[in-house]
Amino acid sequence: MAPETALDDDDKQTGEALALSRELALVARQPGTGPSPDLLATYARAAAPNTLRAFRSDVMAFDLWCRGRGEKAVPATPQAIADWLTVRAGEGAAPASLSRYKASVARLHRLCGLADPTADELVRLTLAAHRRENGITQKQARPLRFRGAVKDPLADSPRGLNVKAVLASLGESLTDLRDKALLSLAYDTGLRASELVAVRVDDVGEAIDVDARLLRVLRSKGDQEGEGATAYLSPRTVRALADWLQAAGMGEGPVFRRVIVRRYAAKPACKAGNCANRGWNARWEPERFAAKAAMGARVEYNVGEGALHPGSVTPLLRAMLRRAFEAGAFADLDATTFEKQVHEVSAHSTRVGVNQDYFAAGEDLAGIMDALRWKSPRMPLLYNRNLAAEQGAAGRLLKRMN
Repeated sequence: MAPETALDDDDKQTGEALALSRELALVARQPGTGPSPDLLATYARAAAPNTLRAFRSDVMAFDLWCRGRGEKAVPATPQAIADWLTVRAGEGAAPASLSRYKASVARLHRLCGLADPTADELVRLTLAAHRRENGITQKQARPLRFRGAVKDPLADSPRGLNVKAVLASLGESLTDLRDKALLSLAYDTGLRASELVAVRVDDVGEAIDVDARLLRVLRSKGDQEGEGATAYLSPRTVRALADWLQAAGMGEGPVFRRVIVRRYAAKPACKAGNCANRGWNARWEPERFAAKAAMGARVEYNVGEGALHPGSVTPLLRAMLRRAFEAGAFADLDATTFEKQVHEVSAHSTRVGVNQDYFAAGEDLAGIMDALRWKSPRMPLLYNRNLAAEQGAAGRLLKRMN
């Protein structure tokens, strides 16, 4: 099985490289000026799938814009690149996105064996001016913490959007069992969407605690070379996983898959039909005249073979929250506030939430970085800056002053 899977992956990468080669040849507009197929095939193997998709999207967008102005995308002039970045900034692109666009154009020229026009001072100053005028703060996903926005994540009563209430509101249907396992595992591990849907049954291994498990994380955003890491799965998640896998009848392959739901309305009983008036040339179809017993309403579930798409994680989380709200799980939120907050939830919300719960529980930065596989302290500190302001020196002193 492994060799066949590897062959399939190689074929897929080769296909992506060929498609990208054809597209970049159109971008270059001149025969022989685009990247060589061998170089692109190597780049396709070296780059993460998301990186490759982003590069393709950025390059094609830049080329389309250049064609509209009657300019060349390869080689591009620094003025054209600066103008394009200014236009994208005016359309609301974040500073991080503008930096990515610049990097994609730079890589395009390097792959074509050309000098990098984005290194020009005009391009650098264009980005610097935008950062100075608009700041570099990125919009953060709303944290989805276990008990919500509380001071003590171990003892305080849940409030607002929280994982605990959602898990309690989910039922025993196949869809609910999958969602419960997905949410619980996402919170425990802080996996990103692409990492979450990549989890396979055989990635779950034994732990010293017989009620817990360890999850092997083969690859992540910060580990593109596959060094691997291990995440802890709580007994709560282990039970949710066992319930889902047993109900779905799965013993191997991707853990989180699509569940197809088919609902059938109730049908009353039907007496046997009178076939005496049937025409002499009518086709005999006994089932049309047979009596039929009443059938109650029913629901059928079918589990897919492949893993969920990473883009489906955010809609699934929001759907869980909405079902929980309709069941009265968030009694302290009115409908308007709930809708505003649920739109701020994304697949990254559980990662931000568990990061904040670690901080609120008193874990140090080194422990948080290790648990969530951070390579740099920048992001965990950024996610915790509001809690740090409230629970730090200022919060401890000033709240006691009259």
